Amino acid sequence: MHTQSISTPSRSFVLSAMQGDKGGQLTVLAILAAIVLIPLANVWLPTTHPLYVETFTISLLGKYLSYAMLALAVDLVWGYLGILSLGHGAFFALGGYAMGMYLMRQIGDRGVYGNPILPDFMVFLNWQELPWFWHGFDQFWFAALMVILVPGAMAFVFGYLAFRSRVSGVYLSIITQALTYALMLAFFRNEMGFGGNNGLTDFKDILGYNLQQDSTRIALFVCTGVALVLSYLVCRSVVASRLGRVAVAIRDSESRTRFMGYDVDGIKLWVFVLSAVIAGIAGALYVPQVGIINPGEFAPLNSIEVVVWVALGGRATLFGAIVGALVINYAKSWFTVEFPEVWLFALGGLFVLSTLYFPKGLMGFVSDKWRLLSKKKPNKNQSKEAMI
Repeated sequence: MHTQSISTPSRSFVLSAMQGDKGGQLTVLAILAAIVLIPLANVWLPTTHPLYVETFTISLLGKYLSYAMLALAVDLVWGYLGILSLGHGAFFALGGYAMGMYLMRQIGDRGVYGNPILPDFMVFLNWQELPWFWHGFDQFWFAALMVILVPGAMAFVFGYLAFRSRVSGVYLSIITQALTYALMLAFFRNEMGFGGNNGLTDFKDILGYNLQQDSTRIALFVCTGVALVLSYLVCRSVVASRLGRVAVAIRDSESRTRFMGYDVDGIKLWVFVLSAVIAGIAGALYVPQVGIINPGEFAPLNSIEVVVWVALGGRATLFGAIVGALVINYAKSWFTVEFPEVWLFALGGLFVLSTLYFPKGLMGFVSDKWRLLSKKKPNKNQSKEAMI
C-alpha cells in the first residue's frame, strides 16, 4: 500500500491560519499587550501608584507564561492527536536542566568553593573533573541547542518505539508516566552529575546580565511572552494545515486513517517531537526566572496537573490551554497563600466541575455560546430582503 506523506506548513500559512481563530487572536493580543504594559507599569510608575507592578510579580507572571507554553504543548498532542501524555513534565524538566547547566557554568569562581570549573555540588561530592556531558555548556548557543535537541531526541526515541509498536490509549499514557518517573529517580542520584536531590541553583547571571537585576527579570518575562506567542503561531499553523486535519482524523479513527494510506506513525512522531521541543523551551525559560531546577520537576503529579490545565481551559482549542494554565496557576498562588491546605481539594473540584458542566472546557463553552449568538444575529441583507 502506498503511504501518503504530509508536508510541513509554510511560514506564509501562519497568518491565514489565524484568520478564523478569534479566540487565538484575542489571546495573542492580550499576551502582547501584557509584555508591553506590565514592564512599563514597573519602570515608569512610582511604587505608590495603584497600577505599579512589582518585579517579583513580573517574575511570577513569567513563570505562568512558561507553564502556558507547556500546556500548549500538551494540548497539541492530546487535543489534536488524541495522545494523552502524562510525561510532558519530563521534556519540560530536560529543557530546564539544559539551561540550568549553562547557568551553573556561568558562576565560575564565584561559587561557595571558588572552583572556576566544577560547580559547588561537584566539589562537595569530591568530583575530580568535569563530566563529559557538561562540556560545551559554558556557551549559550550550545545550551540553547541542547534545550531543543535533548527533549526532541528523547521524544523521538520514545515515540518511534511506542508508535511503531502500535501502543496507544491508556497504555501509552501509563508508559509516558513511567518514563518521567524513571527520569525523576535517575536525576535524584548524586552520581548522575546533575546535583542530586538539591538540583541546580544559586545562579548568578545569563549572557553576562545579573539575574537579580530588575531589568534582567523584565527581559526574561518579555522573552517568555514572545516565545509563547511564537509557539502558539507554530501550533496553530500545524493544526490548521492538512497535517493538522490528518492528525484529527488519526485521533478520531486511527485504523481508518491508516487504511487510507497515510503514514500514521510518522505523523504522530512528528507532532509528538514538536510538542516535546516546545515543552523543553518552556522549561529553559522557566529556570532562570525561578532560580532553581531539581528532580521534583519530573514528578508525575506535575504532568497530571498540566492535563488538568488543558481540560479546564478547553482541549483542542490551543488558546484554551493557555487560559487554563494562567487561571489555575494564579488560583494556586492565591490558595497557597490564603488557604494552603485547601488547594488540592480546590484543584480536584475544578477538574470535576469542568468535566461535568464544561466538557469542552471554559473556552470551549464560551466558543459554543459565541457561535450560537452569531447564528441568531440576522444578516443585514436578509433583513432588507424580509422588509421588501
